[in-house]
Amino acid sequence: MNQKVLKYVKYAFNAITILGLIATIIGGIYLWRVGALQNPASLQQLVMTHKYAGPLIFFCLQILQVIVPIIPGGITMAAGVLIFGPVWGFIYNYVGIVIGSMLLFYFGKKYGQSLVQTFVKEKTYNKYMKWLDKGQKRFNIIFLLLILSPIAPDDALVLIASQTKMSWKFFTWTMLLCKPLPIFLYSYALIFGGDWLGHLF
Repeated sequence: MNQKVLKYVKYAFNAITILGLIATIIGGIYLWRVGALQNPASLQQLVMTHKYAGPLIFFCLQILQVIVPIIPGGITMAAGVLIFGPVWGFIYNYVGIVIGSMLLFYFGKKYGQSLVQTFVKEKTYNKYMKWLDKGQKRFNIIFLLLILSPIAPDDALVLIASQTKMSWKFFTWTMLLCKPLPIFLYSYALIFGGDWLGHLF
């Protein structure tokens, strides 16, 4: 993939991201006006009116938002739990994010450093790649610990990891075993944190 193509790809992804944020704001205003944000039961009823399409659209959205940041991941994770409940919401979040991360890892492996540096800031890329100075094993351990964190830049880490000799086996098991904790913490922190702020004000 040459630099000219990458330039246009980056423009397209940036445009999609901006449009996604605008759509999120408009959608949020609409949901607030119909009372869905003030009443989780109303929001759940609104989505579950479409018994199969609702969960499928949300699941696909979770996969897509890992690759293209249309909507901030924290918002979709909290929405999943609010709409589908703690069990199915967690499952949709978990499976969608893991599949999205695996696709992102694949794209990084396939298209190489030029693609990764198109979407990851040079300073961030150089910072994390320095871990390789102490060997791949050390890099893998730090990567695993950061994936466990609910505040780590997961998408950037996945793309950067794709440029190392990290195996598919290690990457897959890391995502499968380490992702549940940060998804759980992030989702419920946003939900209960928002509820606490609502009572506070």
